Amino acid sequence: MPFTLPSRALRGPRRRTLLVTAAGAVLLSGCTSDSGPEPDEGDTRAAERARARVARDSAALAERYAAVIAAYPELTELLTPLRAEVVRHAEAFGDSGASTGTPGAASASASPSAAPSAVPAGAGAALAGLATAETELADRRTKALLQVDGEMARLMASVAAAGAGHAFLLREGAK
Repeated sequence: MPFTLPSRALRGPRRRTLLVTAAGAVLLSGCTSDSGPEPDEGDTRAAERARARVARDSAALAERYAAVIAAYPELTELLTPLRAEVVRHAEAFGDSGASTGTPGAASASASPSAAPSAVPAGAGAALAGLATAETELADRRTKALLQVDGEMARLMASVAAAGAGHAFLLREGAK
């Protein structure tokens, strides 16, 4: 009797495919040589500006996650681990202000009138909004890789890949 696999309709990329793609992107970004010339002052300043921008973007995204969690407590289980990763990304790039332990604490730093307007009506729309924000941020970070080198480029590539993974999980959660 021949062994046949059960048929199943694929709705999108499998989680394994996504992880392998993300890992490949990180490995490819790490294929640079560190034996080049020392960076000049302009390169150093550009790298610091890029680092600060990435930290700010991650901190703002963490606040957005916190606002959605506060507005839709039923999404806490899905969003809390993703938000924790975004906080770690901000910390990796030097933002110590994003390291608040509770989701509500990050949104408390935003102005009271800004938080409610940032959260779309409906849990599905809120997840879709977060997915779009993660995708846009991952795309910007991927393009910014050309402006930095070495360890900074590897870290940015890793965070961009994680953001793309977050977007996929958020879109799946919205279904």
